[in-house]
Amino acid sequence: MEFNEKLQSLRRDKGMTQEELAEVLFVSRAAVSKWESGRGLPSIDSLKDISVFFSVSIDDLLSGEKLLSLSENENKSRVRHICDLLFGMADLLSFLLIVLPVYPDVVDGFVYSVNLLSFTQASDYTVVIYWTLYIALFILGGLKIILSNLNKHKASNVILTVSAAVNIFAVLFLALTRQTYAIIIAFLILLIKTVTLKSR
Repeated sequence: MEFNEKLQSLRRDKGMTQEELAEVLFVSRAAVSKWESGRGLPSIDSLKDISVFFSVSIDDLLSGEKLLSLSENENKSRVRHICDLLFGMADLLSFLLIVLPVYPDVVDGFVYSVNLLSFTQASDYTVVIYWTLYIALFILGGLKIILSNLNKHKASNVILTVSAAVNIFAVLFLALTRQTYAIIIAFLILLIKTVTLKSR
């Protein structure tokens, strides 16, 4: 007997509706319906709750092979979620390119390091591009974290692609405008994102 059939049988033996079971397990009725129709399996935590509620072992509910597969999928999902959060946090680090004194400013023949707010040596056009790139990365990082927490994988992947493209452009533009210290930070952010992507 498959898991969906076992769950239906256990629920009916207790005289419960799908909605009542969903309330007991703190999940949606749609989730219970999905499990019973064989279109999906519960998470490990929900599986434990089902086991306790119906006083059956997890082995009675699922075969060892399916349990192992479920566990692997859940681990992959958790790793992906952590990587997505790290990717978003790396983008939030672009704020450092605004506040840290990494831009050279010449005053009375002396070179001082200033932050972007005080930087006057570049053209207005160049400074606007800096601001646009850093703010875009910061916003993309926030969106990535939000979408990851909402499990919106397709939208999250789009943000990931756009973010990587903006970050690469930022590194290239900083190299073009010869901002040595700023490019190091932008490149480190890109490196963090690359390592995070490989870990997914």
